[in-house]
Amino acid sequence: MRLSLACLAKPILHGYFRSSCSWRVRIAFALKGVEYDQLPVNLIKDGGQQLTEEYKALNPMQQVPAVEIDGTTLSQSLAVIQYIDETRPGPRLLPADPKTRAQVRMISDLIASGIQPLQNLYVIQKIGAEKMQWSQHFIDRGFQALEPILKQTAGKYCVGDEISMADICLVPQVYNAERFKVDVGKYPTIKRLNEALLEIEAFQVSHPSRQPDTPDDLRA
Repeated sequence: MRLSLACLAKPILHGYFRSSCSWRVRIAFALKGVEYDQLPVNLIKDGGQQLTEEYKALNPMQQVPAVEIDGTTLSQSLAVIQYIDETRPGPRLLPADPKTRAQVRMISDLIASGIQPLQNLYVIQKIGAEKMQWSQHFIDRGFQALEPILKQTAGKYCVGDEISMADICLVPQVYNAERFKVDVGKYPTIKRLNEALLEIEAFQVSHPSRQPDTPDDLRA
């Protein structure tokens, strides 16, 4: 009985408005039409609210997001997205075809493991004054690999003509690239896909400029 009641409760997303990983989860919820609550975790205020003992009990890695869902707590955005996909109705975020699904996972992992962690907040705080050059270098390095892959896999979206987890990963990464003054125009496939995806409501409502914890000066 407790499990069934837990499954009826709204998921709770512990995240940060500008976190790429939090944004991925928001997009997935929006695409699936899942209502959820947000409990913001300010990564800057008070030295970083993710570093408190209270939050560490929720996510031992002291990162966002953490998602309370169906009586359990999940972290790591790709794991959360795949759980949402497997347990909620709505459009598939991972294709049924094994080869196409592998392409989606390949692109998602390239971004989520090969690009984004090298310019997340914890890393660039350690880099210090060189953070802009550092971030630009590793985003460019990743995009130089991603662009030819997407030329092979893309249709209307990253893999064919259906939105997938790969698209969910791409848009927040392009947003980060623009924050760090990377010339996205050098990557025409990435640029085209990002522009198409930003026309879709799920990507708009989940945007960092439209979250409960978005500062007033960054709000759309």
